[in-house]
Amino acid sequence: MKKLRLAFVLVAFVANSCYSQKEIVTENKEPTKPEETEFYEPVVPVVKKNINGVPSDAIVLFDGKNLDGWEHTKTKEKATWLINEDGSVTVKNKSGDIQTKQKFGDIQLHIEWQSPADIKGKGQNRANSGVFIQGKYEVQVLDNNDNDTYVNGQVGSVYKQHTPLAMASVPSGEWNVYDIVYHAPEFNEKGVKIKSGTLTVLHNGILIQDHVEIKGTTPYIGWPKNPPHGKGPIKLQDHRDNSRVSYRNIWVREL
Repeated sequence: MKKLRLAFVLVAFVANSCYSQKEIVTENKEPTKPEETEFYEPVVPVVKKNINGVPSDAIVLFDGKNLDGWEHTKTKEKATWLINEDGSVTVKNKSGDIQTKQKFGDIQLHIEWQSPADIKGKGQNRANSGVFIQGKYEVQVLDNNDNDTYVNGQVGSVYKQHTPLAMASVPSGEWNVYDIVYHAPEFNEKGVKIKSGTLTVLHNGILIQDHVEIKGTTPYIGWPKNPPHGKGPIKLQDHRDNSRVSYRNIWVREL
């Protein structure tokens, strides 16, 4: 009787296995018509650039006219950096960092920056500023033309974490462009990070950070930290060393 039961179980198993295999083969059968691999939804939105190169779905953070969308990082008072006649804004020395009033998660960020043509200082004290994503993760701004420093703190670095793949700066006094793609870290309900954020950076059209993992905050001293957070502002740094860095044409696309 035991042998009969065992034989029945084996037959049933083989039959079910064959049936399952048949299902798999049917589901993965090679399409024989082109329309079997075509789909029409979701409809892809149309995005166009205006005469200034700004995408139609972008949020303009600085258009050269005012800093109404920005605030002092610590006091939350009105940003007081210096607006220039050419539509740029220059760091006002020792006035403090400024940040957007609006907060963001995953973004594509476009920002242009300029170090002064009249060179002053050396190392980290020459045209030092920074672009902080979500107010926490810095992409370094620095004049490194004939000006060496630690490579994980040079221009285009994810500060103290990732050295850039190339030094792509234009001559001092000319305008640099950063195009940044950022995906925010994720935290569970207990505030523990379960997925790291990532950064991709193009400097003047050259890839310098290739989807690198953000290890945490980017402090000057100490290890990266991972405090839980949601959306955050774009912050620009006043390095407090008369950096005289200027910015213009700042916009984001939410991803």
